[in-house]
Amino acid sequence: MSCICLVGFIGLPLERKQAKLSEHSIIPKPLEVVDREGSFAFKDGMGYQIDGDTDDLEYGIEFFTKFVKKSTGIELVQKDNAEINIAIDGSKEPESYSIEITPAGIVISAGAGQGAFYAFQTIRQLMPAEAEKGKTADIAIPAGKITDKPEYGYRGVMLDVSRHFFLVEDVKSLIDQVAKYKVNKLHLHLSDDQGWRIEIKSWPNLTNIGGSTQVGGGKGGFYTQEDYKDIIAYAASRYITVIPEIDMPGHTNAVLASYGQFNPGIELPEENRLAVDRKVLGVDGEDESATDLYTGIKVGFSTLDTKKEITYQFIEDVIREIAEITPGPYFHIGGDESLVTELEDYKPFIERAQAIVTKYGKTSIGWDEIAHAKLEENSIAQFWAKEKNIKLAADQGNKVIMSPSKHIYLDMKYDSTTRIGHTWAGLIEIDQAYNWEPTELVEGVGKELILGVEAPLWTESVENRQDIEFMVFPRITALAEIGWTPQGHRSFEDYKQRLKKHTARWDKMGMNYYRSPKLD
Repeated sequence: MSCICLVGFIGLPLERKQAKLSEHSIIPKPLEVVDREGSFAFKDGMGYQIDGDTDDLEYGIEFFTKFVKKSTGIELVQKDNAEINIAIDGSKEPESYSIEITPAGIVISAGAGQGAFYAFQTIRQLMPAEAEKGKTADIAIPAGKITDKPEYGYRGVMLDVSRHFFLVEDVKSLIDQVAKYKVNKLHLHLSDDQGWRIEIKSWPNLTNIGGSTQVGGGKGGFYTQEDYKDIIAYAASRYITVIPEIDMPGHTNAVLASYGQFNPGIELPEENRLAVDRKVLGVDGEDESATDLYTGIKVGFSTLDTKKEITYQFIEDVIREIAEITPGPYFHIGGDESLVTELEDYKPFIERAQAIVTKYGKTSIGWDEIAHAKLEENSIAQFWAKEKNIKLAADQGNKVIMSPSKHIYLDMKYDSTTRIGHTWAGLIEIDQAYNWEPTELVEGVGKELILGVEAPLWTESVENRQDIEFMVFPRITALAEIGWTPQGHRSFEDYKQRLKKHTARWDKMGMNYYRSPKLD
């Protein structure tokens, strides 16, 4: 066991009545909160003490000390006999933690650095909203004990960077925002009909051509492999695992426009086509089999040529290059809406794609349609549309991720007046986003088969960071609580009251969140 002691903050006695620990609006709701008398005031001159191996705590300590300095002006120093003690107990679940607060100090016990990071996020929420903006005097938190751990180990958000491309800094901003709510997975949808967004050195036209545009015909863009590694490292510093997705065999027009040899002769929609000017894009030669680029939002018209062996060499090159720079255990192969791929071709394609992912040391994830194929033992199906597909996965003994489109697709409008978004899965206000239970979505698919939950943000109508914030918040907090807090501890009325307090934090942070009338 290693022990860390942190001490920190300015503190003067507060004249107003101190709220009890249980009265603070923590999201996700902790497993257990016990009130005690008194409070712990952060005072000048405090520091932290670290004993033992603390490599796993590095990011958490860095976050906490920076936030303390920002909110109080105090530079926490390392010293003996500190007031805040952090113990890492490897026998506990890695994401679990407890916080014991007395007037004399704070004791944090966590299963790993990740759990300690979540404890710090909880302490952050015990501070006033003003702390999010900058230096705030008179910070004290009420005495008591919080005991907490997640219901599910997978709590994710997906960002589609293919329909519209987002800069590295935009992705980092989303990482910062969702990390506050103990989200631990970032699924990046890196390819689609409208754009290919990651450098593949063995197939450079994927980005030279396929990355050159986006929905609406804008400039597009892509991440170099160094950019991608930068995103991964930044996410890791918030204890978030990045999951890359290359969608196949459908949603692949950006590939077909880049390399015509993979085109089986698809019929591109007549509208929203953009001819490839190879000279302007700096690409030599002609490719008569290549399609035009596509800048619309229709789906289901594209497929790779599943009968050509070179298609599988291409897939292997792509998976190999991305897997080599992805430390996380997962690789998402898409598999959705391959409407022009014959089922007799689709099934062996998915099986070969899974085998390639396994070859390079990763676990396959795919949208629920992949369950029509024989799944590898560890492959994961992601529910979005059809319960019968998830039942097929469960019948094969495979685990699933729950992303029910009618509840937690973040590209759906809040109401009929929402400026951006879609309605095909329904309108999703915060009550619709909150009021569902993963174990009740598909009959026969219980908790033992559910890896966790994920909220996807498709970006056909989402064009910038402000749009991302608007569609993600507040709904991601509902997803975070469903993934973290057991069903018996959740209620919408309670969540709503806590959420009201969080909007004050978002105001201080300058976030462009949706102002829900459900909170009035």
